[in-house]
Amino acid sequence: MKVRLPITVRYAETDAMGVVHHSSYVIWLEAARVEWLNQIGLPYTQIEAQGLAFAVVEIGLTYRSPARFGDTVEVETWLSEATSRTLQYRYRVWKGQTLLAEGFTRHLCQDTRGKAVRIPAAVAEPLHRHLLSD
Repeated sequence: MKVRLPITVRYAETDAMGVVHHSSYVIWLEAARVEWLNQIGLPYTQIEAQGLAFAVVEIGLTYRSPARFGDTVEVETWLSEATSRTLQYRYRVWKGQTLLAEGFTRHLCQDTRGKAVRIPAAVAEPLHRHLLSD
């Protein structure tokens, strides 16, 4: 399942040239990922309540075209890979039909002590149901 999250670019997200700063995209990816989890019926708060966290262990982004203050962009998100301990999400950031950026994040399932753990079946099952290959 793919989810698209609309975001209106805020002034604070731009640099001195009026272009969205590259670091803002990381925040947008997180917001879209959280929304994706909400849409599949697995809110991140429910994951945390089980003593789990999905730590970002790798991120990659390719910037193709700039976004600017006041633009409305959409962050498209989907789960592209799931193993017993890791997840990978893919992203595309659009302004209308223009692709602004694309990338991925990889996550490791951890307990409250930061130790890598297997993703429990109650969490893994809804994730696998909505998994899309690239």
